[in-house]
Amino acid sequence: MSELIAALNQLEKEKGIDKDVIMEAIENSLLAACKRDFGSADNVVVNMDRETGDIYVYAIKEVVDEVYDPALEISLGKAKAIDQNLNLGDTVRIEITPKDFGRIAAMHARSVIVQKIKEEERRVVFEHFAHKEKDIVTGVVQRYNGKNISVSLDDKTDAVLTEKEQVKGEVFKPTDRIKLYIVEVKDTNKGPKILVSRTHPELVKRLFEKEVAEVYDGTVEIKSIAREAGSRTKIAVASNDPNVDPVGACVGINGARVNAIVSDLRGEKIDIIEWNDDPAVLIENALSPSNVVSVDVDEEEKSARVVVPDYQLSLAIGKEGQNARLAAKLTGYKIDIKSESQAAELAEELDFGEDFGDLDEAEDFDLEAPVEEPEVSASEATADFEAEEVTEEPETAEDSFEEVSSEEADTDEQ
Repeated sequence: MSELIAALNQLEKEKGIDKDVIMEAIENSLLAACKRDFGSADNVVVNMDRETGDIYVYAIKEVVDEVYDPALEISLGKAKAIDQNLNLGDTVRIEITPKDFGRIAAMHARSVIVQKIKEEERRVVFEHFAHKEKDIVTGVVQRYNGKNISVSLDDKTDAVLTEKEQVKGEVFKPTDRIKLYIVEVKDTNKGPKILVSRTHPELVKRLFEKEVAEVYDGTVEIKSIAREAGSRTKIAVASNDPNVDPVGACVGINGARVNAIVSDLRGEKIDIIEWNDDPAVLIENALSPSNVVSVDVDEEEKSARVVVPDYQLSLAIGKEGQNARLAAKLTGYKIDIKSESQAAELAEELDFGEDFGDLDEAEDFDLEAPVEEPEVSASEATADFEAEEVTEEPETAEDSFEEVSSEEADTDEQ
């Protein structure tokens, strides 16, 4: 059995499988075989020598004055012949190894080793990726399985990118390298099952942590993210260091940092705004790139009415309401956007005159019924600006940061 020990030592070295774990499994397997083939009682044990690999079968018997069950008991006289120090009530190990037990042991050892290798490899893979859950990895596209995509994370581990977690419109070819967010790692009978995503908002956050040193070390904190995967993302950032501009740090020199992330997201636009604890200021920032005239916030109702210049109403709302919708998700407030002329007309109708800021007190002013997710009120979508083109909407990542001067970006890269 010395060959077996050598094989186990090599296995432990190459695959990291503990030799003692396999030897214990071999012992348990042989014990089950003994009970099945030889009808041994429950007092039988199998021992495998950790140095030589030799295997022995023992029966544990109790020393008694009169034997009633020879399988479980041994007389004091016979026990004394084995060991003079034994007394009544003691237990003694008696070897009962079958003659052809070596052949049986070899067969069981082989099957146990194969099984343990598979189990251990699964465990190693599971533990490796369980630690990476909620983090990002780089995968290589292998093939399409129906509408799902099989992605290789390393030489032996594949993940599943389901249709639900794919960005609409993204098409991959085999061998494409893509960034993925690990949503969940499950330990199944067939091995670890790793679920990944390209649509999860945390994917953007992790990409910023990898690309922006200030985000990674905590100097700049990402306070909120609103994402419509494949189209646009808004993130609100704050700085824990008064000497660091959070927006400039994330943008980088000439937009280098944010452009690297946009590239990983295959062209998805990213708006970076500065976080503010004042909801009115935060909402104003969130509606960037549109200018804002005034913000009226109801913190109890988590709603806000925003007035913007007439010529920027469509820019504030965004294409198909996207800008306002993302701003609402980012801030957690339901946002009702009106142009200056609309606000003046409404104030006049409600007999508020110039005191438009007190609209909350008007009993006749009917806000839209609350919806499950923050969205723009239907009152915004008038025929006048449905047909307008949002010519001022940014087309590139750099354009999304009109308020960040090149000097600020240069400073915060430091």
